[in-house]
Amino acid sequence: MKMRRTLMGLVAVAAALGAMSNTAQAQSYKSEYRMSLVLGTAFPWGKGGQIWADLVRERTKGRINIKLYPGVSLIQGDQTREFSALRQGVIDMAVGSTINWSPQVKQLNLFSLPFLMPDYAAVDALTKGEVGEKVFATLYKSGVVPLAWGENGYRELSNSKRAVRTPADLKGLKIRVVGSPLFLDTFSALGANPTQMSWADAQPAFASGAVDGQENPLSIFTAAKLHNVSQKNITMWGYVADPLIFVVNKEIWGSWTPADQAIVRQAAVDAGKQEIEIARKGLAEPGQPLLKEIAGLGVTVTQLSPAERDAFVAATRPVYNKWKATIGADLVTSAEKAIAARGK
Repeated sequence: MKMRRTLMGLVAVAAALGAMSNTAQAQSYKSEYRMSLVLGTAFPWGKGGQIWADLVRERTKGRINIKLYPGVSLIQGDQTREFSALRQGVIDMAVGSTINWSPQVKQLNLFSLPFLMPDYAAVDALTKGEVGEKVFATLYKSGVVPLAWGENGYRELSNSKRAVRTPADLKGLKIRVVGSPLFLDTFSALGANPTQMSWADAQPAFASGAVDGQENPLSIFTAAKLHNVSQKNITMWGYVADPLIFVVNKEIWGSWTPADQAIVRQAAVDAGKQEIEIARKGLAEPGQPLLKEIAGLGVTVTQLSPAERDAFVAATRPVYNKWKATIGADLVTSAEKAIAARGK
């Protein structure tokens, strides 16, 4: 009897200590966690971040409250500094672009190889397979905790000057690109004049005529009303798709209980699935109704034939081969095999 009382006493002490530990850990939680986003909630990207924040707040019963900081405002709008700021703890969490983080993590340039991914099935073959797992492992080693995939979408070309059907049509056009050397190489190979600038600076440049064109998903074209800043020609060439990644700073992740970590991870997965559906709306279904909507705005939409698209592929192949070595031939080869084996 005495031993039983002793054991019961030890169990009670352990339970009390566990409760105290959980309470102490909960008390160490921040009152607000800062989520960085390039785009706000008018865009699929920002909507994905909002869904994630809302799910986390609801499922943790308010223990984890997340505030959105669109426009990468935590780092003065410099998209290419976002990943470094995540590692340093300036940013707690983010839904970020593989493009914007590629200067710090070279393997992320995989998704920006020109004409690697011909369709959504190819994108899914990478993000949902072994290649996606390898990329997540690389990101974890680089200082963040990756949780789920989202999607910015296929980046289509628009400009104020003319319809673009051949690489020659791009000659001399001043095209805004993100701060990635791979994008500079790609557009230089096509004869364009690529110009790096933030998204905040780009729209006034289109309006003034200082920049002729840009490349972005059509969801951004419509939400930003780029037809109102002289972007009257769109070429559907699907040369690059931009997956998004839901991540948390490692120290922040380690400050949460395992139960809350599981909640945040599942919320990211759920938000990512919803965000991808939003990003593909009007494009993945038959007839691509979003294109009809854009054409109704007075925009000329150019659909390339297979032969016309092949001309762009050929013109950028030297860039592809150069960057395959930079990214890692093994990773690129794995991606090529996954795409070749995909179900359409």
